[in-house]
Amino acid sequence: MAGVLEPRFLLNPLPLFASKNPTTVQRFPFPSNKPVCLSLVATHDGSASHPLFQDPEVEPTPDRARDRRRAVRLAWEKLLRWSRSWRSKAKTDVLERTNKVVVLGGGSFGTAMAAHLADRKAELEVYMLVRDPQVCQSINESHCNGNYFPEHRLPENVIATTDAKAALLGADYCLHAVPVQFSSSFLQGIADHVDPSLPFISLSKGLELNTLRMMSQIIPQALRNPRQPFVALSGPSFALELMNKLPTAMVVASKDKRLASATQQLLASSHLRISTSSDVTGVEIAGALKNVLAIAAGIVEGMDLGNNSMAALVAQGCSEIRWLATKFSESCWSFVCCIAVTLRLFPPI
Repeated sequence: MAGVLEPRFLLNPLPLFASKNPTTVQRFPFPSNKPVCLSLVATHDGSASHPLFQDPEVEPTPDRARDRRRAVRLAWEKLLRWSRSWRSKAKTDVLERTNKVVVLGGGSFGTAMAAHLADRKAELEVYMLVRDPQVCQSINESHCNGNYFPEHRLPENVIATTDAKAALLGADYCLHAVPVQFSSSFLQGIADHVDPSLPFISLSKGLELNTLRMMSQIIPQALRNPRQPFVALSGPSFALELMNKLPTAMVVASKDKRLASATQQLLASSHLRISTSSDVTGVEIAGALKNVLAIAAGIVEGMDLGNNSMAALVAQGCSEIRWLATKFSESCWSFVCCIAVTLRLFPPI
């Protein structure tokens, strides 16, 4: 005995395999006492040579296998297009919602990040809070920070000021680029003008002398707000290369995953790749201690001790940073920042 099945959904073409030829109804005989398998295979003309229902004991032909692979590939490509569209829309939304960003500090890296953000959106107001009136005047009039980048012209939407209240008023994000050793006293002086919900993105690397506090501890304590939103930015990056728009990769870390993602979307560009992490302590420890390893690597290079010594130093130094980061944080994977910096300074031969 053989059963006859007339599936109704074959009356209309499948969306994934849209065709100009209408799909016709096909009758597929199969033994009634055997299970029926539904195959994710369809043809443009709906011919019976590639049925949707088949006997599981029948070996698939090469044509059927090829059609299955094609169906999976097309479905995967459709999923990727949707994912890219969704991510692109999310990035656009974050940048469009951001109207003002303030950068605390007029040093080399603060200036480079201010220029980078200003290039991301012409309508974005990027304020730089500096302490030197001459630097402030130079940036506003000549669009140049002569102390660090005399040959680079800053975008016109970069605005310098010495007034903390004017700089912080209405800001959507705050990039902290003040050296670690001066951050506490500086932040205490402007605490009255900081909105409690203003996200702080720390560009400063290092540990405070005597107290050994990290920026994730200094900022909320100095601002007298333990819930101040905080993001740590770290990675192998030279300010001059960032100004020259050379390929750069960094990581942002925050306990708030949404804030880390928003920061990633705000900063990422065609030449700046931003990864995210939830291990704030690990990123800060690696960003601080990699400088010790970099100094030692410079000594090895200067004394011409060879590649063997350099390799031993890098391996031992990264292990010690990983051990310390493990003691301080929940994850030990952030020590890759140290490896990335080392490879950036001393690429393998």
